[in-house]
Amino acid sequence: MPTPTKGPRLGGGPAHERLILSNLATALFEHDRITTTEAKAKRLRPMAERLVTFAKRGDLHNRRRVLATIRDKGVVHRLFTEIAPDMAERQGGYTRITKIAARKGDNAPMAVIELVREPVAKKAVVTQAEGATKRAAKDKKAAEAAAITDAELAAEEPTTTDAAEVEKAQAEVEAAESADVTPAAPAETAEVNDEGTEDVTEAANTVKDDA
Repeated sequence: MPTPTKGPRLGGGPAHERLILSNLATALFEHDRITTTEAKAKRLRPMAERLVTFAKRGDLHNRRRVLATIRDKGVVHRLFTEIAPDMAERQGGYTRITKIAARKGDNAPMAVIELVREPVAKKAVVTQAEGATKRAAKDKKAAEAAAITDAELAAEEPTTTDAAEVEKAQAEVEAAESADVTPAAPAETAEVNDEGTEDVTEAANTVKDDA
């Protein structure tokens, strides 16, 4: 018994399924895009990409392998001469599936499958990615530096406050000492004056006695 393939079975049997997929692939390579059910589009995608890979090789053997699936020689010629060269720089992902509104009547989910023939801007994409990475690294470093600066400032603020408090306390102590010293000066002067007066009085009395 043959091993069943992945996905839902299309048609009444394996041979019928192969014919359905062959006709869908022929229509896809002829018109570049077709509208079909979502289940058929998902089953067609790996087959179509495999045929594009054969066409990119371009030799006689691979042409015969494509002709085993697509019987229309005109479509095969277009695949090898027009479609494959457009996808020479693309490494896989040759088709695109886009879901659309359900089909009226049986409400079957529908999709559009198309060939991706746009040129690949690989270098531009890589350059943009590198630029974004560098910008992110610079922003991260700047944020870390700002955080470190804020932390240092926060650590220095209490120190500045403590220094100001110490200076204020020292100023108060010096002011108090000055206040204690300043009143004592007149008292000492008065004592000196009293002693001088007593000496003068004693000298006068001595002079009188001598006289």
